[in-house]
Amino acid sequence: MPNMKDLYAQVDAALDDILALEQALVRIPSVNTGFMPTGNETAVAEYARDWLAEDGIESEILGRDPDRGNLIARMEGRSGKAGLMFMSHTDVVPVEDESKWRFPPFSATIAEGRVFGRGASDCKGLLTAQMMAMRLLKRNGIELNDSLILASGADEEHGGRYGFGWLAENHPEKIAAPFAVNEGGGAPIQAAGALTYVLGVGEKGRLQIEIDVKGVSSHASVPWQGTNAMYRLSRALSNIERFEPELDTSTGLFDHLSTFAIEHRPSPDNIEEIIAEVEPANPRFASLLKALSRMTLTPTMIRGGIKSNSVPESIRLTCDVRTLPHQDEQYVREQVEQVLEGIPGIEFEIDYMAQPNSSPFDTALSQSIRSVTAQALERDDIQWVPAISNGFTDSRFTRPLGIVTYGFSGSHPDDDPMITFTHGTNESIGIKSLVSGTKIMLGLACDMLAAK
Repeated sequence: MPNMKDLYAQVDAALDDILALEQALVRIPSVNTGFMPTGNETAVAEYARDWLAEDGIESEILGRDPDRGNLIARMEGRSGKAGLMFMSHTDVVPVEDESKWRFPPFSATIAEGRVFGRGASDCKGLLTAQMMAMRLLKRNGIELNDSLILASGADEEHGGRYGFGWLAENHPEKIAAPFAVNEGGGAPIQAAGALTYVLGVGEKGRLQIEIDVKGVSSHASVPWQGTNAMYRLSRALSNIERFEPELDTSTGLFDHLSTFAIEHRPSPDNIEEIIAEVEPANPRFASLLKALSRMTLTPTMIRGGIKSNSVPESIRLTCDVRTLPHQDEQYVREQVEQVLEGIPGIEFEIDYMAQPNSSPFDTALSQSIRSVTAQALERDDIQWVPAISNGFTDSRFTRPLGIVTYGFSGSHPDDDPMITFTHGTNESIGIKSLVSGTKIMLGLACDMLAAK
């Protein structure tokens, strides 16, 4: 087996191939609106399957719907049992206004050391790195003790019912491995003069609240003959805006704040003060502390009214809720009831889309991630802290199966996450991160699986 220095040099030499693969994946518009028919993830899976087949890497596409296939590729090891799974997803969120983009959102334009496009960072960049790592393993004839799985799922952006959720329920044997690495962590943060990586060990829960606001319809020229649901909606939105969630510092990240030169021991009483002190110099870290110290309740969509000259009698408000590990559905219900108390004509229902979940911080995979990242970046000054993600990923389906799953994409420390704009206008990924991600995925496979 070539030494890791030689393998990393091969990654650098393969830059053109890495960029071509990333561009090809981004140019397939696998947009998931959340309403069927949507997604078209099978097109991405087929492209990836054919690309891997060029090097004799076998894969299959499984799906609940023919157009929403999930890619499962596998490199067999001596034992016949999988030792590690690469995870990603193929769907992307919609583009709200193409005219605001610097480049067409599915053009995968390269500019200023970045690849621009919807899905460039979420999550086709990680898929690119993992596919390139498998190609280099194969081309170097690296023999594995345990097998490597690459699983890229559909429907991650709307709950996974066609993706990893469906796979976990119907084909758990296809994704069975003791360890997995996925999106949802691995962003570098400068802390106290040192490079610190946040390892994603878990996730907040995600719920969708549908609030129905009822009034009485009438002609708009005589509005006093009806009850305008808009005004009741206005009261609900004002109450949500004023909502002050309970503060909490029980998640693992708060045990590691000394790494960031924060002297105070965090508590619900002082966390706002700590965040205020951190924010001027490190706004991204302050935002993380804020997200992990409270439940969030965020209005996101409104639907209602039937005509411009009719007083609306029915409006639906959709809210996104992110919960901490100990905050169950009953807790959320009580909080929402308090927010909406006293407003007539309002009912709500809760759709629990993701349970809070986590993996232990100290495992063989976390040790491998630490050593491989240091080697790939040629840095010996990296610090590590665990954190749960404020977003949800497909890791919530693998952790209940007993798979230790971490969010770690291998972003390069020179790639500013604040200009990635995931889910936003001008989404992009740094070319340096595509390269470092490929090196780290390759290093993990060698360290965890290769015959010694």
